[in-house]
Amino acid sequence: MHTPLISRRAALGAAAGASALALAACGTSGPGGSGSSGGGDSATFWQLSGQPNEGIYKDSVDAFNELDKGTIDLTFFQNDAYKQKIRTAIGAGEAPTIIYGWGGGGLRTYAEEKQVDDLTSWLEENADFKDRFIESVWGAATVDDKIYALPIGATQPIIMFHNKTVLEKIGAKAPTTWDDLLDVIEKAHSGGVAPISLAGQSRWTSMMWLEYLLDRIGGPKAFERIAAGEKDAWLDDAVVEMGDRVKELLEVKAFADGFESMAADSNTDQALLWSDKAALMLHGGWTFGGMKASGGDFVSGGHLGYGPFPTIEGGKGELGDLVGNPCNYVSLSSAASDAEKTVAQDFFLEGMMTDDVAAAFVDSGSAPVVTGQEDALKASDDADYLQWVYQSLQDAPAFTQSWDQALQPTDAETLLVNTEQLFLGKLEPEQFAENMNSGKGA
Repeated sequence: MHTPLISRRAALGAAAGASALALAACGTSGPGGSGSSGGGDSATFWQLSGQPNEGIYKDSVDAFNELDKGTIDLTFFQNDAYKQKIRTAIGAGEAPTIIYGWGGGGLRTYAEEKQVDDLTSWLEENADFKDRFIESVWGAATVDDKIYALPIGATQPIIMFHNKTVLEKIGAKAPTTWDDLLDVIEKAHSGGVAPISLAGQSRWTSMMWLEYLLDRIGGPKAFERIAAGEKDAWLDDAVVEMGDRVKELLEVKAFADGFESMAADSNTDQALLWSDKAALMLHGGWTFGGMKASGGDFVSGGHLGYGPFPTIEGGKGELGDLVGNPCNYVSLSSAASDAEKTVAQDFFLEGMMTDDVAAAFVDSGSAPVVTGQEDALKASDDADYLQWVYQSLQDAPAFTQSWDQALQPTDAETLLVNTEQLFLGKLEPEQFAENMNSGKGA
C-alpha cells in the first residue's frame, strides 16, 4: 500500500502543520546521518525523513550525544525505501541497533523470529521510564504478553471530524449514536451537501470505518482474536454485522458521490469538508494539520469539529474506545553487540522521549504519548484540539491499532482488497467474512 510521506505511516503527527524545530548545527552524513560529539561506544538508528519529526528526532539524538554516554549514529530514509531496507537488513542480521517500526503484525514477526529483544525485564528494572508513557500505547508493542518495543512520537487516533457550519445549516448535531449518524445523512441529502467525505480509492480510508464498526459492535476483543490468529475469528457474527452496517451506509448513499475514485493523497476528501461540501469525515488525526494549513479559516475560525465514533445500540464497544495509530515504536536488534545495546538503552532513558522532545512535539501541533503534558497542551495554539486528543488517549478503555499495521503484511493486503470490494457493493457481508477467514482476495 502506498503511504503518504507525512502521514500515519510516515511520521505520526508530522502533518500537524506548525513550524518544525530547526535542525541542529552539527554536520550530517549519508542520506541524513547525524554527526555527533563525544566518544566511547556507538549504536545505529534509522529513522524516517520528513518534517517536523525529522528535526525533532535529530535534535534528540544530538542532545544525547552531548552527554558523553556513547554515540547514536542516526540515518534518515524515505518511508518506502526504509520499509524495504529494514526488512532486508533484519533478515541478513545487519539491522541497525535501534529498529524503528509500527508495532503490531510486523513486530510479531520480528519477535517470533527472535530478531528483536524482549524488553519486559528491562522495563521492570526501569519502571519509572515505563510509567512515563500513557498506558494505552503499550498494546501494539506487546506480543504474547511480552513487550518488544518502546513507544516514540505522538499519537494519531482516527477521529470523526465534522463541519460545524454545515451541521448547523442542515439542522443536525455531531453524531454520538448510529441513529444520530443516519439523521445527519438524511438531513445532509436534504440540504444539498455530501453526508460523509471518503477517499475510497485509497482503501485504507474505508478500512477505518470497519475498524470502528467492529469495535462498536463486537468490542475490542473481536479484533484481538483476529489479530491473534484465532481459528475462524473472521467468521464472528460481529464481522458480518459490521458488513451489514456498511451495506446500510451504501444504501442510504452516505458517502460523497464519486468516493470510489477519490484518493487520500490528493486531500480531496479534506477539501470537501473544509469547503462546506460535506458534513462529516472519518480520518486520522494527521489530517488536522492539512486542514489547518490549506483550509483557509476552517480551523482557525472554529468551524472544524471533532468527536468519537458513534456507538451502536446493543454493541459491546464503548464510545471512548479508539482505533488508529497509538504511536510509532522502536525495538532493540537481537543482532546488536552488548556495547551497542548499552548505548541504545541509555538513549531510551535519557534521549528518546525527554521533556524537551515532548515539548517539541507539542510545538509541532501533536500530542506526545507521555504523561504530564496538560500544561504544555493548554498553552498550544491548537489547545482545544490537542487537549481533546490527549485526554481521549488517556481515557480510552481500549486503543485498537490500525488493522493493516496490526496484521501480517499478506493478511493486510487481503484485507484491503476485500474492503474495497465491500465498499463498492460487490461483496456481501458474509462473503467478506469468508474471504478474510480463508485468506482469499476478492
